[in-house]
Amino acid sequence: MHAGPFWIGPPWEEPPAGTRAIVIDPGRAFGTGAHPTTRLCVELVAALAPESLLDVGCGSGVIAIAAALAGAHVLAVDVDPAAIDATERNARANGVAVDARELDALADPLPPADAVVANVSLEVVEALLPRVDAPLVVASGYLVHDEPHAHRFRRRERRTLDGWAADVFERAQ
Repeated sequence: MHAGPFWIGPPWEEPPAGTRAIVIDPGRAFGTGAHPTTRLCVELVAALAPESLLDVGCGSGVIAIAAALAGAHVLAVDVDPAAIDATERNARANGVAVDARELDALADPLPPADAVVANVSLEVVEALLPRVDAPLVVASGYLVHDEPHAHRFRRRERRTLDGWAADVFERAQ
């Protein structure tokens, strides 16, 4: 499938000629790249093109790899060791550097970044927003009718696909 400037698919499929491919083998981690929220987050992160990105709940690493291919320095975190393993394997397979670490983003200190992406759930997004040290947050993992409480952020953009939503929040001045 396509998301922003990327084709995302498994290693057993051939990407169309002339596309920027992200090859994903999810292994035991969550995420093939086909879910609407993942596609929306990849599009938004590619459009923002931050210098540094913190990917919270990285799963198989799709969004982290897209950001790295777009030139960002990426730290990908997840509470699931299988997700860290899958992100590291997929980053190597795509020829990019992604620093993947096991971390609980709702309990452990979070490093600063130019942008944070969290494609998780509405509850986790709302708990995470007060903790991040970034001017921009791409958030998803919830439905179109959901309105995340953004704390000290304001919504800058919303995209929707197949009943799902993704938002770009910027820190309020």
